[in-house]
Amino acid sequence: MAARLSPEGQFGLHLTVGLVLIVLAGIAFGEIAEDVVEGDTITVIDVQLAHWFRAHATEGFTRAMLFVTHWNGIVGTGVMTALLACWFAWRKAYYWLIVVLATVPGGMLLNVVLKHIFRRQRPSLDNPLLTLSTYSFPSGHTVAATLFYGVLACYLVRRNPQWPRRVLIVGAACAMVMLVALSRMYLGVHYLSDVMAASMEGALWLAVCVTAVSTLHRRRKVRGRPSWSERRDPI
Repeated sequence: MAARLSPEGQFGLHLTVGLVLIVLAGIAFGEIAEDVVEGDTITVIDVQLAHWFRAHATEGFTRAMLFVTHWNGIVGTGVMTALLACWFAWRKAYYWLIVVLATVPGGMLLNVVLKHIFRRQRPSLDNPLLTLSTYSFPSGHTVAATLFYGVLACYLVRRNPQWPRRVLIVGAACAMVMLVALSRMYLGVHYLSDVMAASMEGALWLAVCVTAVSTLHRRRKVRGRPSWSERRDPI
């Protein structure tokens, strides 16, 4: 037990926390997916909320939500991920370079697979603000936001040991994910359950990647191999 809770070692606290997060996120995703497949109460709330957003749409807020959703789309997320990867490569932060390359593209590919497994149709609304023909569950934009801002938050938290700053960083990352999720619901291309499941899917895959790469990194250090961390700011 002491070894599992120790911050040191290749199978210490980081692995314990990672596995706990993976299990919790997996359970949450499974519960939401089960409710959607069985048509439980959440699907009724989905439809009611979708129609409420459409009925209360305004021109100014629509423009803002379109900006948010396009900025965090496949192209936008791809550009931000590439820039972050280039930053890690320049800093010789190979640990984080591996994390971001495994997390964001891998998680988005996983989302495509899940969409074709569940094959849920998008909301059907009168005069929709945005129309898409692909499947709805889980939300790809929300997954991408969870993965990208999650990796960025993990990196910044590691570089800032002060807890007030860490809380602010995590809060900002969560706010960005919720903003992207709101944009998808407001524009009528996703249900509430779509974005909820997507955030859990993203959290699960983020925990898998960070835990796996961290464990491999620690094993390298134990075996006396070069660190993957930044030269100037070691992890």
